[in-house]
Amino acid sequence: MSAFMSPEVHRLDRPVLVWRLPAGSRAVSTAVAGGGIGPCEWVFNAEVHHDYHRDPVEHLAELVGVLGLSGRGAGMLTAADVRRWRTASDEGVGCTTTVGLSHPVFAAAPDEAASLVGTINTFCWVPVPLEDAALVNMVVTATEAKAQALAECGVAGTGTASDAVVVACPGGPGEQFGGPRSRWGARLARAVHAATADGTRDWLARDR
Repeated sequence: MSAFMSPEVHRLDRPVLVWRLPAGSRAVSTAVAGGGIGPCEWVFNAEVHHDYHRDPVEHLAELVGVLGLSGRGAGMLTAADVRRWRTASDEGVGCTTTVGLSHPVFAAAPDEAASLVGTINTFCWVPVPLEDAALVNMVVTATEAKAQALAECGVAGTGTASDAVVVACPGGPGEQFGGPRSRWGARLARAVHAATADGTRDWLARDR
């Protein structure tokens, strides 16, 4: 796995994990800050208090300044302990995840209010360029792999209501497919599954 997949750990009011990506990288993101598809110079995953009630967009913009980041990137928030991040890799694809499962939900269950207290945030790096459709497909693949890991660990839910995912890659023309049986999608699925399962087992084993 590339060295930059190991995050910098910044200790502000709460810890923040930061990845600085190679020049020219791009990403697809469901994060509150930097969501969508486009250039991506950095990714961060910031821990917040369990009674968090700030405006997340405003807070994330503030963190960008405090962390000294510039350009375009993606920022995620979680009440999970980000210092317990888990990483897995599979033939060049890397995944780092933080797991919080205080409020797991099934995607099609009756509506409930979303909560940051219990969030699974996932950052993946694919070492080859990906077309837009492949990037979007990678989000689906990552989500399916996450849900599989949770099911295998006995969690009653497919995720939480506030999960976020970022998939980044080098820029340029690239692979057209990102599904679970494509070359790179399969690698991403295995990495996400391994990291999520590891983080889930760690979360379940802790005293609360």
